[in-house]
Amino acid sequence: MLRKSCLLLSLFLLSYSAFTQDSRHFTFHYGFTVKNLPSGKRVRIWIPAAQSDAYQQVKVVSAKGDLPLKKTSDSKYDNEMYYAETAGATEPELHFKVAYDVVRRERTALAGSGGKLVSASLAKKERQQYLQPDALVPVTGLPADLAANVTQGKSGDLDKARAIYDYVFTTMRYDKTGTGWGRGDVLYACDAKKGNCTDFHSLFIAMARSQSIPARFEIGFPLPADKHSSEIAGYHCWAEFYADGRGWIPVDISEAWKHQEKRDYFFGSHDVNRVQFSMGRDLRLGPAQDGKLLNYFVYPYVEVGGQEYPNVSLAFSFADADAGSSVAAR
Repeated sequence: MLRKSCLLLSLFLLSYSAFTQDSRHFTFHYGFTVKNLPSGKRVRIWIPAAQSDAYQQVKVVSAKGDLPLKKTSDSKYDNEMYYAETAGATEPELHFKVAYDVVRRERTALAGSGGKLVSASLAKKERQQYLQPDALVPVTGLPADLAANVTQGKSGDLDKARAIYDYVFTTMRYDKTGTGWGRGDVLYACDAKKGNCTDFHSLFIAMARSQSIPARFEIGFPLPADKHSSEIAGYHCWAEFYADGRGWIPVDISEAWKHQEKRDYFFGSHDVNRVQFSMGRDLRLGPAQDGKLLNYFVYPYVEVGGQEYPNVSLAFSFADADAGSSVAAR
């Protein structure tokens, strides 16, 4: 019993220290295989690329593929990506691997959480961009009615955003059963009151925008707080809202829901256990894809013969640099 208690205490302390550390240095491996390609068909491939910003320093260790890779970006959000194409597939499979060395820094934007406020201004064009609806993120109708109700009597962007954050936190549950979740469909989230990070943050963004609070969607991958290396099963996303006089404020409601003792922390903070790859919804890639706009961009997008091609196997992993991991591509 004592050994079990010590083990549980050690796991708690490891998890707590990972949540509270101010930076995390790691390698991230982004790999995938396009499978069962029909011979002779045109193939186009877009790969989201992690890039440096104020909260993550990214170095590309290697970028390799069975086709030459060209660095490009989209025109709306400046998301960086790799692009590859061939006029006619000659092999049934194509393999790609990108290895990154990343230092991710904790982001705390509110004085109450120990952070430093960053002076920022929002240009009129940018403000309008982050107040507009997306295909699955309406800013009128039901989400607007909900926002008007929960922000009644609140003054200022910060208080209104906190009321919306608390509404999503208390109303939604993190539940990936059934169908419909994971698309960031706000009307689904309003009805089902469950979903994953995409659904949580899409609802928050819709409600915030309906209250004239600019809000934006960010997506990447989570790093387990209690492991030094592991495979990564899937993506994680989060959000930011803009408060006049304070700048962009980070939120992560689904992570707060899974770690409810961190509810206050994740209003105004993003921990180090993540790496960001792109921003925004309804994306037109660079060069433009033949298919419809992408709902979000974190996995590779492939077209064969001008049509979206879903037969892609994914392989993502990370290793903490201080755990003796190699930064060489695997």
